[in-house]
Amino acid sequence: MRHEDSLEALHLTGAWVTIGTFDGVHRGHQALIRTLVQDSAAADAPAVVITFTPHPLVALRGSTGPYCLTSPANRARLLGELGVDVVITLPFNADLAVLTADEFMQRVQRALGLRHLRVGPDFALGRGRAGNVEKLRQIGAELGYQVSLFPTVTLDGEAVSSSRIRSALLAGEVGTAARLLGRPHSVEGLVVHGDGRGRGLGFPTANLDISPSRLLPANGVYTTWAWAGGERLPAVTNIGVRPTFNGEPALRVEAHLLDIDRDLYGQVLQLEFLSRLRTEQRFNSIDELMAQIRRDAQSAREVFAHAA
Repeated sequence: MRHEDSLEALHLTGAWVTIGTFDGVHRGHQALIRTLVQDSAAADAPAVVITFTPHPLVALRGSTGPYCLTSPANRARLLGELGVDVVITLPFNADLAVLTADEFMQRVQRALGLRHLRVGPDFALGRGRAGNVEKLRQIGAELGYQVSLFPTVTLDGEAVSSSRIRSALLAGEVGTAARLLGRPHSVEGLVVHGDGRGRGLGFPTANLDISPSRLLPANGVYTTWAWAGGERLPAVTNIGVRPTFNGEPALRVEAHLLDIDRDLYGQVLQLEFLSRLRTEQRFNSIDELMAQIRRDAQSAREVFAHAA
């Protein structure tokens, strides 16, 4: 899979294309892209995904808070695993935001030799989102490409969407998020030095430096798979501000490897969230906290015993 950050780097012919943010690459995205890959292969044409960073809604609102379900690199990797030939991650900036649908599609046509565009029923692009499906078909008639619609994918009677997954994560419902994604929600970050408090209590933790743009599950304690150097390790992960120690201004993500003591400093650790054990709590004493941590570890072992 080829990953580019501009249209101008490409000179393709007859591409089959889909365009969107594809945040999370959830079940709905996967279904659309699988059909694109299948149909493009039948036409002996490249399958291309055009996506954006930062998320257009974040860029347009000027927000810097957590929102994204996947990093651009992981999103491209997930798309490549679905069989896409080329992923183009365009920087969503002021220059791109002011383009009309006609102007943007002309750029796409020049770079990709666009033959077929496949999108969802509510899709729109261009300044003011004026490029809806009807408009894109009009442009296609002029530029020589066709447009097909892919139906909305539903689960439990509701549309599968990135916003639905965000709502589940903000409620701590990582199991629901996993069903919508088709895999556990994950985050990744560099393991950095903390204050050593966990090790002093007998429960050393890996402290992750995670991009502030990445959406985390609600504060609490979770069972997670921790991936380090291609190895999957069972872990208990706490997300929160350490209320027992009078709280901290910054949110912390701390993973304790179960029954494993390993030096992970300087490595990138990926956490996959399996289940929520409890909400974050303030304890009256260190002894109460330690007793709860031991209970959390035992509960997590039971989860992993069934997950193995």
